[in-house]
Amino acid sequence: MVKVFLSHQSADAAVAARIEKRLRENHGIACYLDVIDPYIGQRGEDLATHIQSQMSKCTQLLAIVSDTTRHSQWVPWEIGVATEKDFPLATFSNGTGLPPEFLRKWPYLRTDADIDAYARASKLAQRSFTEKSRILNEGVARIRSTGEFYANLRADLGQR
Repeated sequence: MVKVFLSHQSADAAVAARIEKRLRENHGIACYLDVIDPYIGQRGEDLATHIQSQMSKCTQLLAIVSDTTRHSQWVPWEIGVATEKDFPLATFSNGTGLPPEFLRKWPYLRTDADIDAYARASKLAQRSFTEKSRILNEGVARIRSTGEFYANLRADLGQR
């Protein structure tokens, strides 16, 4: 089952909620969204441990980025954790411009149609992971299915 960790700066909470609703209602994809998590009021190490715990229940990360993201300490940290876990990762650029160059390493989304393409690629990657993990160890299966996620999504979005 696909479960997306939605990483965002608090100023982008409404965009994150809209994306969560679209993924859930249009594609049956569950998301972790911190705006409905009562634990988020915690600080420091306890919060970091809680976020890592929530991320371990997810299969990938979608980072919502905007001009305000540069003020976030958590979004870059969450991207780093997801990268270490070999999660399929993409960004949604909340605005008219492209995400910062270092985030264009991963596929980036800008429209509802892009979110739909992301959902399709996510489901394909999950099926691939399930099939590969029957014959390969989980780490190798994750790496290969994540690579397929990037290839499929980039092709669908016209990004190379």
